[in-house]
Amino acid sequence: MAVSNYSLKVNRQFLDPSFESYRLSLEPIPIYNVELDAAVAEVKLKDSQYTLDHVRAFGMYNYLHIDPWYEDSVFFVDCKGRVLNLTVTLDTALGKPIEVFHMPSDPTVCEERLCASLSFTSATWASLSDGAGRLYLLRTSMRRENCSLKWEPLFSEEMGEPFTILHSISHVQAGVHSMEVLLLRIQKDPSSDSDAKGSGYSVSLEWITVSNTAEQGQEKKYKVRKRKMLRGKSVPHYAALEPQGKGLMVASEKPFVFTHVDGALLEQPVAQAMEMESSAGGSMLQVIDPIYFWQQTIEDITVSVRMPEGITKDDVVFKLSMENVSVGVQGFAPLLEGQLHAPVDPEASAWIIKDEKSLEVTLQKRSEGPMWPELLTGGDGRGEFLMSEEQTALLNERLTYLTTEDMVNLGSHQYLFTVDLNPSEMPSFCLRHDVDALLWQPRPDQPSIMWEHIATFNALGYVQASKRDKKFATCPPNFSYAALGECLRRVFIYRQPSPVDTVLFNRMQGRQVGQVAKQQVASLESNNIVLGFRATNERLFVLTSNNLFVLKINN
Repeated sequence: MAVSNYSLKVNRQFLDPSFESYRLSLEPIPIYNVELDAAVAEVKLKDSQYTLDHVRAFGMYNYLHIDPWYEDSVFFVDCKGRVLNLTVTLDTALGKPIEVFHMPSDPTVCEERLCASLSFTSATWASLSDGAGRLYLLRTSMRRENCSLKWEPLFSEEMGEPFTILHSISHVQAGVHSMEVLLLRIQKDPSSDSDAKGSGYSVSLEWITVSNTAEQGQEKKYKVRKRKMLRGKSVPHYAALEPQGKGLMVASEKPFVFTHVDGALLEQPVAQAMEMESSAGGSMLQVIDPIYFWQQTIEDITVSVRMPEGITKDDVVFKLSMENVSVGVQGFAPLLEGQLHAPVDPEASAWIIKDEKSLEVTLQKRSEGPMWPELLTGGDGRGEFLMSEEQTALLNERLTYLTTEDMVNLGSHQYLFTVDLNPSEMPSFCLRHDVDALLWQPRPDQPSIMWEHIATFNALGYVQASKRDKKFATCPPNFSYAALGECLRRVFIYRQPSPVDTVLFNRMQGRQVGQVAKQQVASLESNNIVLGFRATNERLFVLTSNNLFVLKINN
């Protein structure tokens, strides 16, 4: 299992430094309401599910699923165990959701059950979890041609503890049809000490391969062919399988390592992770949070490097010259290493261990005044620049026109959302970059641009930070708008800049304005918590426990 780290390269052509603000539009958004016959199968967190990981994985779960092969077709599971579909052809003539599958077992008898989860594996297959530990693989036929056809279960098996499905794909190799399914669990960590730091839980990802074992011409028969288990200490922001089942991409705060293959325990999971290309199949490419953060004044540079918990001064390897720096842990590759952007004074520089888990390095600039554009010459893609309070306040002052609400944080590449844009590719993800929100498309078959910057939502990173009740964020495949949904009622639409029909001038700068980006706000007629949120090029779907709202965004 080869583990690689890559940097994210911004496409400057997709940035708009002249972007001014969103203009509030009072133009109403048409909203259509479909009342549900039975409530959505919502599963609320229990007292034992108290960690932040439980909230991120299950408390913020999106109960509404969109079919990437057939736009404007959404699915959800109700409290009767039915998978229901609503396909929109005419907004003013919405029918009732249609049942396409009914789970034969009653998942409510499982005390530790989770929310039912659904993933569209291909144009003719779907994977379903009942939330109680059973996995279904369902042949749906061509959903685009007939959405009302009942789905046929060709695989149904208990997979152990309850799980949710993160992603699934379908492929054919050497004439054998296989499906890869990625499962998420949060489990009690048997190795944790009740007196030790931490939540006492660990996060597991199980990568399951199910293949057709029938001979050609015989009736299809699917069985589990391989099971691979990974463990980590945080719920991943992003986890998806490569389209041909050759690899796994994970974006997380803490790394994952393989621990089991087909039930066999790996004695040295971390070391084995580098050698499992043949035994586990494929390669895992991890995107992890920055290893170090740095700030600066006109006089010095402060660098905070993440270190293993419990680190002591004897474990630290620190080398500093006038032009180069190297920081690491005994016996491991350096965490920070390279040529500094400008010379420093080694004798006036120092380092100190903070909270037994980070190393704070102070570098004294030899020349006061010039601000460094980067810490290391050429950059290493492993660090992140944080502004000082004074710099943040100044930037806040310059950007107050972007929104009428307060903004809290400006300093990091915050993970915003995941979205399926093209069913033939891996899901895309959106990150905050300064004040903007940048959309990235994984390209596993192109190592030179493993993650491609494909779109930008101007100032959305800044704006979304002010929405303290925000629960969901998404965008459509054509990037024409971004949508934010609060826990209750309110939906915010941020449209891409478009040409104006009348002549407008910026009074402060005395120049003509050729484009305007509009913001719209919609309020739903419901007091129930929003459970699902999905966007298409024309519509936004919002699910509550008893209603499915369809907002007509574009014509």
